Amino acid sequence: MRYQISGKQIDIGEALQAHVRSEIDEVMEKYSARPTDALAVFSKSGFEYACECVVHLSSGLSVQARGTAPEIYAAFDQANSRMEKQLRRYKRRLKDHHKERPQPVELSSAASYILAGADGEDAEEPADLTPMIIAEMETRIPSLSVGEAVMQMELAGAPVLVFRNERQDTGVNIVYRRDDGNIGWIDPNAAS
Repeated sequence: MRYQISGKQIDIGEALQAHVRSEIDEVMEKYSARPTDALAVFSKSGFEYACECVVHLSSGLSVQARGTAPEIYAAFDQANSRMEKQLRRYKRRLKDHHKERPQPVELSSAASYILAGADGEDAEEPADLTPMIIAEMETRIPSLSVGEAVMQMELAGAPVLVFRNERQDTGVNIVYRRDDGNIGWIDPNAAS
């Protein structure tokens, strides 16, 4: 497994890197034997350290968590325990999907944009309604089943996930968390 352990404007020592590697290895060995790479980023805000961890699995799913604490090791341990909790919660579902999927998830490229928003309620309406593009980047759209998409969205803690439905060749689909706590699924080609 590849590791990328870094700090935002702080130095990360060899002891912390070794701790991160051993702890992530232990969790991945316990719950998922097929991780491809792990990313851990440490930062400091005031008196508190933050650790953001992301582990990509060979199935195309990713597990991510964030931890904050007054000490850097405690911040990582908190993020790691949250990742472990996510994997424990979805262990049975991950095993079932791995048995069905002999090949890794296929990813396709798409353009992604960040648009300027209104500065508040008192902001004047622009003369033309063409939004200003602040940033442009490339994003990946996975080909998943609806169940895998819901699981990926929950593992990532994201409110929405765009994916290609591999069961039906219907193009781009969306799953999202509704205000009532349920999951919504948008399949634009299902409507006649």
